[in-house]
Amino acid sequence: MLNRRDLLSGTAGLAAGGLVLPASADAAATTEANSMPGAIDATTFGLHPGSHDDQSRAFANLLRTASDSDVAVFMPPGVYLVSNITLPRRVRLSGVPGATRIVYGGDGHLLLADEAEKIELTGLVFDGANRWIGDHAQGLLDFRRVDEIAMDNCRIVGSGKNGLALQHVSGRVERCTISGAAEAGIYSVEAGRLRISANTVLDCGNGGILVHRWEIGEDGTLVMGNRVERILARNGGTGQFGNGINTYRADNVVIANNSVLDCAFSAIRTNSSSNLQIVGNQAMRSGETAIYAEFAYEGAVINANIVDGAANGISMVNFNEGGRMGVCSGNIVRNLSTQGPYTADPPGFGVGIAVEADCAASGNVIENAPLFGINIGWGEFMRNVVATGNVIRKARTGIGVTVVAGVGPAIITDNMIDGAERGAIVGFEWTRQVTGDLAAEGSDAYRHLTVERNRVS
Repeated sequence: MLNRRDLLSGTAGLAAGGLVLPASADAAATTEANSMPGAIDATTFGLHPGSHDDQSRAFANLLRTASDSDVAVFMPPGVYLVSNITLPRRVRLSGVPGATRIVYGGDGHLLLADEAEKIELTGLVFDGANRWIGDHAQGLLDFRRVDEIAMDNCRIVGSGKNGLALQHVSGRVERCTISGAAEAGIYSVEAGRLRISANTVLDCGNGGILVHRWEIGEDGTLVMGNRVERILARNGGTGQFGNGINTYRADNVVIANNSVLDCAFSAIRTNSSSNLQIVGNQAMRSGETAIYAEFAYEGAVINANIVDGAANGISMVNFNEGGRMGVCSGNIVRNLSTQGPYTADPPGFGVGIAVEADCAASGNVIENAPLFGINIGWGEFMRNVVATGNVIRKARTGIGVTVVAGVGPAIITDNMIDGAERGAIVGFEWTRQVTGDLAAEGSDAYRHLTVERNRVS
């Protein structure tokens, strides 16, 4: 139990620092179970849990006072109706997980911070009540230029835009649940040393976890151990929306050990993001390509993921846009479909793994791919590809490879291909099949190809 003597001794010098306790401070002396040691009780500053009145002014005054004296605030269980709160430079705010509920009253934003030093939020529910959010705010919680954020064991529900919007923010977002956001659950732009881990993101309108930059550059965000489910693409498009985890122009990102289910487009989609790791994730029932490295990326490792149910499995493509250099290894890809959320460009949906330039595809297991088990290159876009040691079962074509004049070399060796209807290894010029089964006939007619020691049944 925290008594008044402990409170005063633990915050010695607060009066000199500007914090003047109100006459009701004796009530704070009996506050128990504070999430942050030494925290002051919000009710002693005029906040009333469960009140139907707007408490924005008292809440803002409390946060400013606590920031000036660099102390933490504890909010007892109950509902607090507030709006348009601009956070001061230092905020340490905690509540009782699931029971302390801060509800947005409308007419602008809930919490907004700009150029803050530290924001620490623990055990709080932020309820947007699906109310309108002003054009000046990117999300229900909108934090910009924050030196350090520590958000732990919170819930964000019913945002009219993004749930949590971060811009130029460092720190961590952990063990939080974000659901029912009209846009994305978590939207980060221009991060630095950010960790997004062990969160649950559900039922969002256009995206799950987004890590973006205005221009291509080092980002380094860690997206690890999250659960992302039921992400829609209400804004439509051909992949801009509807992705569980999405990076854009963000280099040096690690996406590991996430479970991503039932997304309208990709479980994991990375655009123009280099030095990328996508490792150990589960991608279930994706509407389009389950795992995608596209456009101007250089360097991507896609390893030890499980894809079950998608229009395409794993794609490392767009050599025409500079996409190159990757390893696709040790993945399981199964149960693909020719149907997607839009009419597919050639060659169509139903490809297990697609690679184009400076890539090694090895040790993957692919089953039930209605178009290609592995597709190597596209038209004139192919260079330096190795496909070895893969197991392909029940694909219309086991491995398709481009034989358009002028393409770079490819080595296709030591693969096991079972039940390929159109042939185990077949050459294409764009969408037109121009060879027989190279696994049986050999590849001597194509100097850029080495096809050897593949087992076909």
